[in-house]
Amino acid sequence: MLLAPTSFALAAGRALAVTGPNGAGKTTLLRALAGRARPTSGTVAIAGRPADDRSPEFRRLVAAHLGLPPLARDLTLREHAVLVAASWGIALPEAAARADAVFAELAIAHLAARFPHELSSGQRQLFALVLTLVRPCAVLLVDEPEQRLDEHRRGLVAAALRRRRDAGTTLVLVSHSPVLVEAVADAVVALAEPAA
Repeated sequence: MLLAPTSFALAAGRALAVTGPNGAGKTTLLRALAGRARPTSGTVAIAGRPADDRSPEFRRLVAAHLGLPPLARDLTLREHAVLVAASWGIALPEAAARADAVFAELAIAHLAARFPHELSSGQRQLFALVLTLVRPCAVLLVDEPEQRLDEHRRGLVAAALRRRRDAGTTLVLVSHSPVLVEAVADAVVALAEPAA
């Protein structure tokens, strides 16, 4: 995994978009911020803590959308979302209400009783976002949420991300969509493809 030297600081409640060509290291940067990849040089810190997804304290701070997580074939979408919310210490009735609210926010409440294998690729993308957005966090990392979505659904995603930013969540967004970047980001870091 290659990533050119990159440096930034981001205050609480601000949103940073990371842009650049494929191969520039955008997802690698998010994986480092999420504590899932260790940089070979330099440091990554969030709220003064080293980025380490093995740390329970760090995991409570950071939620990352880095593709579709492992799923249980026999749980409905809603059951998955309630399970994720409850696993972060949210009481079951509130976890269910929170799940329902995020499904509605992304306009896929009509899919909540379906199973993961019944979804189209765009629906899977929105469901992966539900599973990320349903849990509490102070920092939200999102990798190309616009993939496989039409203009209307990209607008729903942009609005959901803005709401969280405006509520005080710090957001780092990787995107190829200038419209999404403009709608959500307060600042942009453009990565260049590392020299061969």
